[in-house]
Amino acid sequence: MATALTVAGIILFFLGLLFSIAWHELGHLSTAKMFGIRCTQYMVGFGPTLWSRTRGDTEYGLKAVPLGGYVRMVGMIPPASERDEGKPMGRWRRMIEEAREASFVELEEGDEERQFYQRAPWKRLIVMFAGPAMNLILAVVLFIVVLMGIGIQQPGTAVESVAECVVAADAADQSCPEDAPPTPAAEAGFEPGDRIVQIAGEPVPDWAAANELIRDSIGPTEFTVERGGERIELTADLIENDVVARDAEGEVIVKTGPDGEPLTDEQGYQIPETQKAGFLGITFQNERTPLAVGETASYMGDTIVGVGQAIISLPSKVDDVFRAAFLGEERGVDSPVGIVGASRIGGEVLSQPIPLLDRAAFMLNMLAGVNLFLFAFNMLPILPLDGGHMLGALWEWVRRGIARVFKRPDPGPFDVAKLMPVAYVVVACFLVFSAMLLIADVVNPVRIMQ
Repeated sequence: MATALTVAGIILFFLGLLFSIAWHELGHLSTAKMFGIRCTQYMVGFGPTLWSRTRGDTEYGLKAVPLGGYVRMVGMIPPASERDEGKPMGRWRRMIEEAREASFVELEEGDEERQFYQRAPWKRLIVMFAGPAMNLILAVVLFIVVLMGIGIQQPGTAVESVAECVVAADAADQSCPEDAPPTPAAEAGFEPGDRIVQIAGEPVPDWAAANELIRDSIGPTEFTVERGGERIELTADLIENDVVARDAEGEVIVKTGPDGEPLTDEQGYQIPETQKAGFLGITFQNERTPLAVGETASYMGDTIVGVGQAIISLPSKVDDVFRAAFLGEERGVDSPVGIVGASRIGGEVLSQPIPLLDRAAFMLNMLAGVNLFLFAFNMLPILPLDGGHMLGALWEWVRRGIARVFKRPDPGPFDVAKLMPVAYVVVACFLVFSAMLLIADVVNPVRIMQ
């Protein structure tokens, strides 16, 4: 059964990734057609064509290598200007002109006014931004479904377990020594399943409020709990103890080394800071709780920041991926993954013996994160990414504006072909990195469930 679920998870997440790519390209296609640009192909994937159908003047299809997709528009590169004609044909120049010729190879009669470069810069900006925008829209929708619809697992106000004795949070051995005193919760008669309603007369609407009141209290404290449908009063003599340190948002504060990186124990878990605070001796149950609009927006904002940081750190991960792929070194959970690796994680999640709703929420949340990455990555201002074409259109807009202000001749369209050698280098690096990711994902995959 676990194998079948793993395979089903791989297929489902892979289809989700393909849909994300197709959704992205649909943004380019729809806006290009809206502005009268002829689109010859709408393809998901690269390489040999597995399936295609032609509707109108566009071929729609699926290709063998699902590493992306594209919409082919006629006239993506403008013709050479008069001042460029007759220049020596060096290696760089030859690459530029070959790219220019490839852009015009599909021109047909009637395309004279249907070319991409002929559209106003603001229209080209919309066409190129529409792809990443579709990924952003899909990510927002998925996050809303997961966070506001399904909810996320977070501590509630119900008691998960009651500790028998007092042990410091940073003690190497968490078992009870013979001379250890019982916890205030054990002495007061707390039981698993009790839901804390009030502490010292203060209402406790959520875990954050309960945790703060417990930490701020020392000495005899009144607790109102719900047990078996009835409310009962318990008195616990709270003591000061070394407990896990938390910030204002309730997040655990971890120890860091001189380099600012979190410290970990022998099992790879981050080591938390400790602080003196009120101690009761219970753990709270995790409960699935839908987030409010503000909390959802904050969560998505934090995720976007995390995606940006991941993109910035991507070059530093190349060595780790290489070592994982070819030297068999251990691969961290923060290692980049490709389509194969992400799909394997989807299969791993779906096969776990946890509630189906938890598995669905995790996969949808992961797919939302992938779409945020696709949005941010494609906005990078380098060719052949969408951001590179947007940068060219913006520069043309600025250049033409300056010419109008100073009453100079129209400088014409920006010749994006001059940046094509850079695009070839970017594509080559992308292909090499993708190949390394593929090998690492097959021979040394990232595993989130240990």
